[in-house]
Amino acid sequence: MSLITSKSFIDRLIQENFNFFTGVPCSLLSGLISHLEEVEEAKYIPSVREDAAVGLCAGAYMAGSMPVLLMQNSGLGYCLNAFTSLNLIYRIPVLVIMSWRGQGGKDAPEHIIMGDINQKLLETAGMDYSVLKPENLDQVLETAMRKINEEKLPYTLIVEKGLFDERH
Repeated sequence: MSLITSKSFIDRLIQENFNFFTGVPCSLLSGLISHLEEVEEAKYIPSVREDAAVGLCAGAYMAGSMPVLLMQNSGLGYCLNAFTSLNLIYRIPVLVIMSWRGQGGKDAPEHIIMGDINQKLLETAGMDYSVLKPENLDQVLETAMRKINEEKLPYTLIVEKGLFDERH
């Protein structure tokens, strides 16, 4: 059972002027990606790796777009250097929607370690984040928009399994 529909969430991001989306597929985000492939108000460009997606988002921002990066937390290791050496020092904002694989030790073995440390990694890198839930959606988006628009820094929304529907 879906708690937030992929369509309503993407539509909300488009209302907030996000218009460039990229990322590496994750089953927990499949509904979002499926909806993005059908909307005309925004562009979705699949990426081969998360660090490449960070670069695409930086280029999109410099070209005047508001970027969103979709990825699973296992990709955080790939893109931390790109965030710290590009986005953080040059103040290039991006909204990161990161699935939380391995949360609570429940998932395939390869996801357990990253599931335990993804928040610590973000904190160590100095990147702000929130765990997105239906009841905090408005507050979290307000915080993210303030960080992105005023401080020109990335903000990560951590998404738990089952938050979004798989198809819109």
